[in-house]
Amino acid sequence: MNNSPGKGCTGFIADCSKWALTGSTSYKVYLLVLLAIIGTGAWAYSNQFRDGLIVTGMSDIVSWGLYISNFTFFVGVAAAAVMLILPAYIFKDADFHEVVIIGECVAVGALVMCLLFISVDMGGPLRLWHIIPGIGLFNWPSSILTWDVLVLNGYLALNVFVPLYILYCNYNNRKPVGWKYQPFIFLSIFWAVSIHMVTAFLYQGLPARPFWNNPLLGPRFLASAFAAGPAVIMMVIIIIKENTTFHIDPIIFKKLKRIIVISAIINLLMLFSEVFKEFYTFTHHSLSAQYLFFGLDGRDALVPWIWTAISLNIFGTLLFAFGPRTYKPKYLMVAAISLFTGIWIEKGFGLIVPGFIPSPLGEVIDYSASGIEILITLGILATGILIVTLLIKPALKILSRYKDFERQKLPSS
Repeated sequence: MNNSPGKGCTGFIADCSKWALTGSTSYKVYLLVLLAIIGTGAWAYSNQFRDGLIVTGMSDIVSWGLYISNFTFFVGVAAAAVMLILPAYIFKDADFHEVVIIGECVAVGALVMCLLFISVDMGGPLRLWHIIPGIGLFNWPSSILTWDVLVLNGYLALNVFVPLYILYCNYNNRKPVGWKYQPFIFLSIFWAVSIHMVTAFLYQGLPARPFWNNPLLGPRFLASAFAAGPAVIMMVIIIIKENTTFHIDPIIFKKLKRIIVISAIINLLMLFSEVFKEFYTFTHHSLSAQYLFFGLDGRDALVPWIWTAISLNIFGTLLFAFGPRTYKPKYLMVAAISLFTGIWIEKGFGLIVPGFIPSPLGEVIDYSASGIEILITLGILATGILIVTLLIKPALKILSRYKDFERQKLPSS
């Protein structure tokens, strides 16, 4: 029996669009709220586009702020999809295979946000042509930024192609052909690590910034990504399980918890190792850490933020490590939000801003994001959430229908 809703690319696109945009009244209100936030962010960006980056809180001393902080963090969220891809496709874990598409949809949304944060930080889309191969001065392979452009766009393409092919086959009640997508799965695993390591190298390779010039930065990026990313995916899966009929086995949460706990503990150990290095033998290279953790020359804007981040990191890790073995959605959501928020602060403001303070001339200033920056950032975050929503909703519909089709093919007992 063939219960496919349609055939061919036209039917696939039409049905996916319909499933993504239709739903209950609350779902439509949710979409309208996201669109309103995006519209507000677009209005704020029009002000920045007109007046320039002077409308932000950035300056000649702190030239990277809220935009690059979020870019750095969400690169890790995108890379974390590999923590589902690896067990699902390589180790043939049937449980993870049920939700791996969700992780890849989250990765697509995170990558779009990363590219948007880079665009607004450059001052405007008209400057993007400078880093387009064959048009601008690409500086490949000498420029680390060029490598970052390549790996981000390449990873985005992989996370669009593989789920799209699998869903298209399922839509037409066909099993995906392994050789057509499995090589890209292997490539995406390598690529997931590379997008975060290359981003780390952007900072790590700057000898004039001792706060970043640390060989531990790359591994710490991966550890924090493999903790915060699965925490985001867990939040999405909890929302799906509690608000849809799509079946998600509770054992998935147990396996995700294990990944999160191990990565979060490693991340905390690396953080404490860096703190020990900075303060046990205090030198002038430790002034950035001094500013971050305790303040410097009376400037202490980031001190409450970093200690809040560390507290949330530890709290979230403990909740995951010693939580109940059974599925408790509210408990898991609190744990995931705590860990996600702690790493977001610590890996965002806690990493980017202190690297500029003090300046090479010894200047110490506090950076705080302007209202325009905050509105633009919220608009970009809403864009990513909207993309993830519009991708996941039809994906769940297709996967559910394909499961029903496979069950109907089984001989009755």
